[in-house]
This record gives sequence, structure tokens and C-alpha cells, in this order.
Amino acid sequence: MYSFTEENYLKTILKLHLGGTQVISTNVLAESMQTKASSVTDMIKKLAGKKLLKYEPYRGCILTNLGKSVAVSTLRKHRLWETFLVNTLSFSWDEVHEIAEQLEHIQSDKLIRQLDAFLGFPKHDPHGDPIPQLDGKIAASPFFTLDQTKPQNQLVVCGVLNHTPDFLKYLSKYGIEIGSKLSILQINAFDRSIDLLLNEKQQLNLSNEVVKNILVQFTHQVA
Repeated sequence: MYSFTEENYLKTILKLHLGGTQVISTNVLAESMQTKASSVTDMIKKLAGKKLLKYEPYRGCILTNLGKSVAVSTLRKHRLWETFLVNTLSFSWDEVHEIAEQLEHIQSDKLIRQLDAFLGFPKHDPHGDPIPQLDGKIAASPFFTLDQTKPQNQLVVCGVLNHTPDFLKYLSKYGIEIGSKLSILQINAFDRSIDLLLNEKQQLNLSNEVVKNILVQFTHQVA
């Protein structure tokens, strides 16, 4: 049994690993956890003492097999609860993160297995992130960011990189959600903003800051 804070640290380190960072520095972890580097150092030493991390001063930390197992379990529960809240209880995608942060610490394995089955064994959560499977495997995302597209490509929204409520509310304001269809009209050379047609009817201009945080896949690709 581990504390909520310990599980949150392990989950955050796992997400940084999944983002491509192998050794997680104290400063990077402090930024992700939105806390002081000194507090992070204390927690890293505590987790290392429990064999959940391997820590090298002035370099950073990596998860041990035990630490990864705890982190994957916590992440799996978080994303399943987000899916349940959106799909079953009709929460919006900008509301669910904080609630899932609380629910992810429930320790009943049977509950989580039955929740997964109830939801139909979903592969992705409401933000497009892969849900770790029961065996701990996390599928690689097949999606790419909208800023990597070309004019005339036709795409579907599959997820987001920015999970903040402000960003999700911004997308919702324009009717952009998982499953939205995007037809690329023009990429503006000056600021890399994109003119597009949303769901074949609404023309929008999205800034580069927005498009680099939207995950998509092709429905029609121009060579």
C-alpha cells in the first residue's frame, strides 16, 4: 500500500518516460508536479528507499520494475475512471481529470477489472490517451499532432496533448472534440496557424499553439 502522493509521483514519472524522457531530472519532475525541487528530492529519496525508483544525485531517476507496476496500475485506473465519467455519467472532458485523480487511488482490483469490462475494454480515454491493459502493456499511440499536416488532408480528431480545463474548454467552444472531422484548407507561413473546415461546415483558424496540442489521424492523405 502506497500513499496518494507516492502514487502520483510514480504516475507522473511514468508519463514522462512515455513521453520519451528516460532519466527524469529533479527540475523536470518538480515542474510536472508543480512543486519545489527540494520537495521532489525528498520524495525521490523516499521512493528509492522503497525500491520504487533508482536515483542518481545530480542526474535523475528511473522507475524500477516495482515502481513501474504501481505507476501503470494508477494510470490505468485514472484513464478508466475518466472514460466512465464521460461515457456513462455524461461529464465533459474538461471536468474529469480532478475527479479521476481521487478515484485512481481505489485499491480494489476486482472493481477495476469489472469497470474495464463494463466499459467494453476501451483502448483510449476521452482525451485520446492509451489505457494500460490488465497485463500492464501500453500501446503506442498511432496519432500525430495537427501541426504536422498538409493542405487538403482530411483528418479526424483522436486526442489532445494539453489536458488543462482551459484548453479543453477552448476546443469545446468551437465544437472540436474526439471524432471531429477536419479538412485542411491552408497553412499560413507567417505564424503556422491553420485554416480548416470543421465537420464539413464551419471554417476556423487555429493558432500554432492550439494545433500542436491536437492529436489526429488521416481519413484522406495528400501525398
